[in-house]
Amino acid sequence: MINFKVIGFILGVMLIIEGFFMLLAVPISLIYNEPDWIYIFVSAFITSFSGFLLWAIFRSYDKTVGKREGYLIVTFGWVVFSLFGALPFFTSGGIAAYTDSFFETISGFTTTGASILSGDQIESLSHGLLFWRSMTQWLGGMGIIVLSLVILPVLGIGGMQLFVAEVPGPTPDKLHPRVKETAKRLWGVYCVVTLAEVLLLWAGEMNLFDAVNHSFTTMATGGYSTRGGSIGDFQAGYTHYIISIFMVIAGINFSLAYLGMHMKFKPIWRNEELRWYLGFIIGFTIIITAILLTTRTDYNFESAFRTGLFQVSSIITTTGFATADYLQWIPAAWVLMLVLMFFGGSAGSTGGSIKTVRIVLLLKNGFLELKRLIHPNAIVPVRFDKHAVNPQIITNVLAFVSVYVLITVMGVVVVSFMGYDLETSLGAVAASLGNIGPGIGEVGPAANYAHFSVFGKWFLSFLMLIGRLELFTVLVIFSPAFWRK
Repeated sequence: MINFKVIGFILGVMLIIEGFFMLLAVPISLIYNEPDWIYIFVSAFITSFSGFLLWAIFRSYDKTVGKREGYLIVTFGWVVFSLFGALPFFTSGGIAAYTDSFFETISGFTTTGASILSGDQIESLSHGLLFWRSMTQWLGGMGIIVLSLVILPVLGIGGMQLFVAEVPGPTPDKLHPRVKETAKRLWGVYCVVTLAEVLLLWAGEMNLFDAVNHSFTTMATGGYSTRGGSIGDFQAGYTHYIISIFMVIAGINFSLAYLGMHMKFKPIWRNEELRWYLGFIIGFTIIITAILLTTRTDYNFESAFRTGLFQVSSIITTTGFATADYLQWIPAAWVLMLVLMFFGGSAGSTGGSIKTVRIVLLLKNGFLELKRLIHPNAIVPVRFDKHAVNPQIITNVLAFVSVYVLITVMGVVVVSFMGYDLETSLGAVAASLGNIGPGIGEVGPAANYAHFSVFGKWFLSFLMLIGRLELFTVLVIFSPAFWRK
């Protein structure tokens, strides 16, 4: 029997947390003397009060959280966050339609970065709304669920099932036997690295407001910007390099970042996923740099390298920032960008898409299948980090990638029925499911998603959700077996 009461209780706690963070945007509006602070305040009050009601109603019931409760809490938590998180945009009139407000918000919480706003509309938003827009990504990056794991044990609730359901990647890394301590360490790393980026960007051409917002959305691999032209509006190479470096850091398993902060470098150097991840970035950067140098006359070596590094880092980590419109390059270049959309960062990072470890295991298993054809009686296990990989993990990876491709194909069919060409359909689905933001076609880095119908926006929002929660966390809810006693 599913314990719906504990689900209501935990969602209430999370809404209270969301309301608190929403309130942080109020002083930003007051500092800039903007009248919409009242709309943000009212939205925060409605959010927190709704959470308080759920908390008060269900606080005296059994607080046991099983696997099924964990999946429901994580899935509906993201939806509820977005439903309430859209209120500041909608009530203030910053975004007129509620569907658009919801799309912008769930794109933030899932760290997708797909926007319905044009460049001028972004810059016309108040500072308070821009701050809340960036905050949705920063919270969604590490996950409000993980933040809540710090609080829930105080309320007598175990959080392991939430941790398993929320943390992206094939297996969650625990830095401490207690989930609460793991969550604290992950959030500690997240905050320290974010602060470091704020200070470095502030030391360059950005003012403090822009530095904070872009640091929030870089570390979340989200890609929302306070500028209509994204990072391309900032001309200094220093800014581009700093954001490139921190995008790469955000795509690394945060457990490794934690070890690095404690000067434990041996496990980092030995991590095979990290080597592959950095190898992919270096390899694709070299290819894009060569393409730009040989096909464009407006790039010298430094600018070609910087642009290549930035775009490759942005796409592979699923951040979605842009300093150039890669659709203006030769087709081979933007096809490479499309391929990168299916890679993703490391497991345990804030990045989306398939993840590097799955790509590597898939490639290794494919090569070993060729060896098995030649030597059918040989027992040749897949090895990763010098250890034989459990066949069950290989099966899980194959299942995940198969379902990912199937959903992509089905999504492309659905979007194409809305009247879009193949490029736009594939770009929109790949960018939404992979939590990337910009795609190809009519959703490229210089475009937005405003032209989609109401149904189209809700459909793409659903793809963002299942992509952020690693597919099965959401899809399992649609299984009849999930609801059986």
